[in-house]
Amino acid sequence: MLSRKPLAALAASAALLVPFPALAHTGVDHGHSLVQGLAHPVGGPDHLLAMVAVGLLAARFGGRSLWALPALFLGGMLAGGLMGMAGLALPAVEPGILASVVLLGTLLCLAPQALAPAGMLLAGLSGLFHGYAHGAEMPAAGSALTYGLGFLLSTATLHGLGVLAVLGLQEKLARPAAATAVRVAGLAIGVAGVGLAVA
Repeated sequence: MLSRKPLAALAASAALLVPFPALAHTGVDHGHSLVQGLAHPVGGPDHLLAMVAVGLLAARFGGRSLWALPALFLGGMLAGGLMGMAGLALPAVEPGILASVVLLGTLLCLAPQALAPAGMLLAGLSGLFHGYAHGAEMPAAGSALTYGLGFLLSTATLHGLGVLAVLGLQEKLARPAAATAVRVAGLAIGVAGVGLAVA
């Protein structure tokens, strides 16, 4: 049975994604940069697929992975975002982002519990590449704080949607059928990642 507490927490997180006019102060485009930060993760299919995949994978592994995978991705994303905003070099960012989509999809297809440590490592590294891309593309007139807050909140919500999708499947379907549905989703994500890489 899906507990109401996680649902309430995710709903509260989603509510935080609403841009507040009070963040727009004269001289600094805080409100605008928050909106741009919120929009950036959903603006490209590579980011969107990877972030939902992390949530799907977290719920698929279960246990401490339920919070650890998203936390590691967000931590990596914060580090990468700061690197990108500071103009530090990170090699092979685009290949790293596309590889993360393919590898996360592949792990979803397999997803035995023994691969949870590999999933955690992959989540952190993936977050680093995705975060770097977000940070490097920060608007010149934007606020690093509000822009960064925006892309972290948006990403956390996408993770939450992935978690909810798996928990909902597990509630509605028998475990084997739910696991098969998640594996199919993983296959679709992996194939989409390959398609983006060759496009």
